[in-house]
Amino acid sequence: MAGLIGQNLGRYQILEQLGEGGMATVYKAYDTRLEREVAIKVIRRDAFPPDQMDMLLKRFERESKSLAKLSHPNIVGVIDYGDFEGSPYLVMEYLSGGTLKERLGKPLPWREAVQMILPIAQALEYVHDRNIINRDVKPSNVLMTDKGQPMLTDFGLVKIFGGEEVKETHLTSSGTGLGTPDYMAPEQWTGETTAQSDLYSLGVVLYEMITGHRPYTADTPAGVLLKQATEPLPLPKQYVPDLPQNVESVLLKALAKNPQDRYPDMHTYVSELQNLLAGREVLASLTNTHTLREHMTGRIQKPSSEAATLVLAASKPRRLFLPILAGIFALGLVTLLGAYWFINNSGLLTPESRAVIVLPS
Repeated sequence: MAGLIGQNLGRYQILEQLGEGGMATVYKAYDTRLEREVAIKVIRRDAFPPDQMDMLLKRFERESKSLAKLSHPNIVGVIDYGDFEGSPYLVMEYLSGGTLKERLGKPLPWREAVQMILPIAQALEYVHDRNIINRDVKPSNVLMTDKGQPMLTDFGLVKIFGGEEVKETHLTSSGTGLGTPDYMAPEQWTGETTAQSDLYSLGVVLYEMITGHRPYTADTPAGVLLKQATEPLPLPKQYVPDLPQNVESVLLKALAKNPQDRYPDMHTYVSELQNLLAGREVLASLTNTHTLREHMTGRIQKPSSEAATLVLAASKPRRLFLPILAGIFALGLVTLLGAYWFINNSGLLTPESRAVIVLPS
C-alpha cells in the first residue's frame, strides 16, 4: 500500500509510510482542512474475506464512533474515520516521539520504568471501567510525545477485525487476530480475553523494560505457546540481581499464569505501582512465597485441546510442522496433536473453536 503516498484520502494528504503489519498500514498525513499532521491507519482489504467486508465496515464505523468518545491524557485520540476504495481507515493524533519499542533493548532503572508504565496502566484502568479491552498491549502500541509522555493506541482494532464472525483461515494466513505472541496472556491463546489479559500484557512490557528481556520468546508463535505452558517464568533477579524484592514480587504477580493469581483488576495494579514509587508496602509481598513457588516450578493448568489447535493454527505447516511436532513429542502431546490434525483436515473443527493471533511485525 506504499502507492498511497502522495494521494488524498478525503481531506487527508498521505505524506509517508510509518509502519506496516499483517492487518494495516500506518501513514503520516496532512489534514488540509485543519492544517495539521495526523496518523492514518488504513486496513488492508486483502487481509479479510471479501464476502465479510460489508459486515466489517459496519462494525468499524460503530467501534470508531465509540473510540472517538474516549478522552484520557494517555490515550491517542481518534479524530475521524472513513474508507478508501473499500478499505476502512482510522485517523488519529500524530505523535512525533516514536514508540516505546524503539527505547527498549537494555534494562531501565526500575523506578524509571514504573514511572513510564504507570500512565499506561491508568489509561487501561480508564477503558476497563468502560468495558473496553485493548487486547494487544505491547511496546509498539505505546507511542511517545515529543516530551516523552507515553500514549496508548490501537484500541478496538483487534476486536473489530479479529472477531469470531471473521473466517479464521483467512485471518491466520494474513497474520491478523487476537494478540501478539510474546505479550499474550495464556488464556488469550484460546480466545478467553478479559481485562486481566491486558494486565498480563502490560506486566510483560514492564518486565521487559526492567530486565531487558521478554519472559518467553521463540522463533514461532507455537514455540512461545509451548514455553509459556511448560517452562517457569525466569525470575527478574536473574537479569537484575540488585532488583528490590518488592519490585520483583509485583512483576511476578502481574505475570501469574493463572488469571486468579494476578491482581484482580487494573485499579489494584495502578495502586500497586503507586505504592512501589512511594515506598509503601505492596500487596504482592503478602503472597510472595506462593507466587515465587508457582513461577519457579512453572505450574500451569494442563494445555487444553484449544492450545494444541493453536500450535498449528499459529504456524505455517510446511515450514514449521516438523519442529513443532518434535517439540510436542518431547512434551508428551503427540496424541493431542494427531487428533487435531485429523479433525482439522476432516472439517470437523468449527471456526468458533479456533483462536488466531497477530504475527510479530
